[in-house]
Amino acid sequence: MDLDRAWDLHPQVSVRPEPFGALLYHFGTRKLSFLKDRRLLTAVQSLADAPSARAACRAAGIGEAELPRYERALATLAESSMVVGRPI
Repeated sequence: MDLDRAWDLHPQVSVRPEPFGALLYHFGTRKLSFLKDRRLLTAVQSLADAPSARAACRAAGIGEAELPRYERALATLAESSMVVGRPI
């Protein structure tokens, strides 16, 4: 996961906020992902407007020390095609 790259939700992914975080459903792959962290949800929702995933994480209040954990979570979402890189 390149945090300095621009990312976005896949166009076929729906986000449903929940008290625990959110559910992400990919209509193309029929995969379901659970976000158990509200700041991760905020970062994911900020991807479209941020110049990079790192900027989206900062906007969500994620500090530098916490970044590796969120980078792994975003990498998992990228591997399951929930988030995709934006063209340069």
